[in-house]
Amino acid sequence: MRLLVVIPTLNEKGNISLIARKIFSVCKSAKLLFIDDNSKDGTRSEIINLRKKNNKVDYIFRPKKLGIGSAHKLGMKYAKKKNFKFLVTMDCDGTHNPIYITFMLKLLKSYDVVNTNRFNYKNGINKWALHRQILTKIRHFLVSYLLDLRFDSSGGFRCYNLKKINLNHYLEASHDGYSFLWESLFILKEKKYKIKDINVILPKRSLGFSKMKFLDVLDGFFYLIRIFILYRILK
Repeated sequence: MRLLVVIPTLNEKGNISLIARKIFSVCKSAKLLFIDDNSKDGTRSEIINLRKKNNKVDYIFRPKKLGIGSAHKLGMKYAKKKNFKFLVTMDCDGTHNPIYITFMLKLLKSYDVVNTNRFNYKNGINKWALHRQILTKIRHFLVSYLLDLRFDSSGGFRCYNLKKINLNHYLEASHDGYSFLWESLFILKEKKYKIKDINVILPKRSLGFSKMKFLDVLDGFFYLIRIFILYRILK
């Protein structure tokens, strides 16, 4: 099985070995690609040490913070160039449980993209800080209403059948930050890709801290209005 797991990182030193161990416990043949945005906490040393122990680990170190969206796009380019069959994208913070990957891969027999949904379980995000729950639910409502996107579109835990995904379609999502997550899913839906939502529970982050800032939320709101105008009013 030609499976690549792309994991963007920014100051996740304590989570590197843990997430790798969890992934390999369920997908022994997977290859991991860490894409680091110039972490300052020793994350890069952890990744290098992991690579020395396991040749199924690779990495791309970037000179500055370029955004989670640009990391996902870079990971997709890497996967296509190296002729992987499947791609999984997930966070490094421990909130995306690799135990779901096997099921996601099975669903790719019938779908092009498998997306994880945190909202259908009553306690799907209840362990998060209250302010983050509120902001996430507001964003989910706005994206669903304005773009008719009935998925949990702001999470980064997804699985792709690379034989079905046109790289140029994926790269049409131009945002390099968090808004890429919903924008890319929206574009794939507009292009008539078959997308499947599965329900997951996200545990509370145990190590490190969230990288999302208030300015990211504000930027995402204005970007959503822009996409709404382009696709729902002018188009």
